[in-house]
Amino acid sequence: QSFKLLGFLDVKNVPCARDSVLYGSLGSLVMGLGHFLATSRVRRSCDVAVGGFICTMLGYWFYCRFNLAQQRIRQRMLKEGMKNRVLFEGSYLDPEKEQTGSERTNS
Repeated sequence: QSFKLLGFLDVKNVPCARDSVLYGSLGSLVMGLGHFLATSRVRRSCDVAVGGFICTMLGYWFYCRFNLAQQRIRQRMLKEGMKNRVLFEGSYLDPEKEQTGSERTNS
């Protein structure tokens, strides 16, 4: 079943959304609890926890989306390379085919 965060962010179908929310909640817990243990101020610790959630969630979101974009670029390059390999395999344009002396003079 789909879960929408704030009514518009579909956590199930948007890449990196689930992990960002999970890491954000963990970051808010750590930062809020750490601030509370250091200062014993409840209201300020809640503010720090909310700020920690936002910073951790956005930080991991950008990190994850950047890695996802790099992975898609590598997949696209690999797909093109495989297509070219199939296209040129066995022809004189095949880079792995060893050329003999007579083939070098003709091309």
